[in-house]
Amino acid sequence: MENKTRAAIVGSTGYGGVELIRLLHGHPHAEVTSVISSSSAGEPIAAGYPHLSGIRTELLDDVDPAAIRAKADVVFLATPAGVASKLVPQLLEQGLKVIDLSGDFRLPQPDVYEQWYGKPAADPAYLEQAAFGLCEIYGDRVKGAPFISNPGCYPTATLLGLVPAIKAGWIDPDSIIVDAKSGVSGAGRGASLGTHYSELNENLKAYKINKHQHVPEIEMVLSDAAGRDVVTTFTTHLVPMTRGIMATMYAKLTEERSEADFIQLYEEFYAGRPFVRIRPAGQWPATKEVSGSNYCDIGFAVDRRTGRSTFVSVIDNLVKGAAGQAIQNLNLMMGWDEDAGLRLVPMYP
Repeated sequence: MENKTRAAIVGSTGYGGVELIRLLHGHPHAEVTSVISSSSAGEPIAAGYPHLSGIRTELLDDVDPAAIRAKADVVFLATPAGVASKLVPQLLEQGLKVIDLSGDFRLPQPDVYEQWYGKPAADPAYLEQAAFGLCEIYGDRVKGAPFISNPGCYPTATLLGLVPAIKAGWIDPDSIIVDAKSGVSGAGRGASLGTHYSELNENLKAYKINKHQHVPEIEMVLSDAAGRDVVTTFTTHLVPMTRGIMATMYAKLTEERSEADFIQLYEEFYAGRPFVRIRPAGQWPATKEVSGSNYCDIGFAVDRRTGRSTFVSVIDNLVKGAAGQAIQNLNLMMGWDEDAGLRLVPMYP
């Protein structure tokens, strides 16, 4: 049996970290050799996550770059914003490969990061080193890269749904409106009033209107696809479900198109990419249809009356929106099959 690549997970006690543990457990080429948490070091991970009893029996390690290097070849950072910016330089200096799931290295301009995240930006020298790992769009940049910044969950659903149409010039980039909804796991495991059961159950609410930190990330990629600056209206909502994101996007057509035209365009654009599925005309995806998987499902509707097209894109925010895409990036980084360890049938119902 081949020697497997050793993986460490910093932030193992968060939802993103524990999802990495689940997905990597069956990976053919990688294995988790260190689970790390600065807040729970010395405790068994199964104490906080009893579903891992008998599966992960080790104690949580503390954050020590040299100790991590002794146990691992690659590190996943599933940490809150502001942590990775300090830790990544130390990990790279140890010769580790790094995949960062936080937002600390997604935006190349420090001032833009500080404006939207409200935290000090990372060292520009390291911002320049980070490959933005939206696999289906920038996979060629990821291959062989030692340091990858994993995209956010909302940007993944939104951008996979819009980039082909923008690159083809079929929609007006200045007309884009994004209405996105997420399950509560996107807010993390920490308790707050906004995610309290009695506040969230049987409720639907918008949040961070015009202020969400994923706005500049979305606009960065849309601008790259359009070849000019693009700004969008982006509104997020919290819905009373655990997993899933649905991004519904609206844009003005530049000329008359049909659903069949969009289906053909997208099928050709994503040909050979295993995790984007295009729905036939008259069918639109639902979040449950991708739950627990690394798929992004996309459907279309064209309104000839208004001259607009509607795009519906769904992902599991913890998989394709976080841990699954991070492993997809690992596969590309290491030259393995892109879908290694990710051949997961969605959970249904």
